Amino acid sequence: MINCIIVDNREDTEQLGKLVAKCPSLNLVGIFNNSTDALDHLSNKNGIDLAFVDFNTAGQNSFERINRLDNPPSVIAVSADGKYALRAFDYNCIDYLIKPVTHSRFYRAIDKTLRINNQRGSGVTPDREIFVRKDTALVKMNVKDIAYIEALENYILLNTIDKKFTLHFTMKGIESQLPPELFLRIHRSFIVNKKLIKTIDESSLKINLGNTLKTVPVGKSYRNLILNDICVMNK
Repeated sequence: MINCIIVDNREDTEQLGKLVAKCPSLNLVGIFNNSTDALDHLSNKNGIDLAFVDFNTAGQNSFERINRLDNPPSVIAVSADGKYALRAFDYNCIDYLIKPVTHSRFYRAIDKTLRINNQRGSGVTPDREIFVRKDTALVKMNVKDIAYIEALENYILLNTIDKKFTLHFTMKGIESQLPPELFLRIHRSFIVNKKLIKTIDESSLKINLGNTLKTVPVGKSYRNLILNDICVMNK
């Protein structure tokens, strides 16, 4: 059973609520007509698995704040038109529903949610493909092509050998979706691809970016974890 909430205006919550009520895999926990009350509820760790969030009611800032939660729910964005669709994927929304939402479109979104949750539960494989936003388009890439991830103030930078992508996501959130056999958290602001590590010293390591080596800081609290994770052979 998926515990869910709806964040939408008073006029539209009734239709969405009826769709949720008819879906046996969903349990509607609450309906909110403003983002402040919804975020307060989510911040209290009430076991919410999924949130239907209307862009116009909640505002774009609410999607960023949801992603920064310690244990954010999956989000299905809702809107009266398609103008926020790319932005929704930028915020890692599972799907984007345009009002009025039809039964068939709603159930496709729920099927997608269940499928993604099952994938997360069984672990992410290095061959998994994801979509990331680049300018006004969505670009497909393989998880194993990620070289390192850097956290900045309100977003993260996902770096491949030769490209950078901006994501509105938390480090904890992105780390939970990466295969641990391939990626390693080495600093509160950095995750690296273990296959690209070339050297490690007391306070940093170098990763291979093709023709160059990138120096990445190693946090003191992460150093022992790194050494335990990799195979170190002494003479």
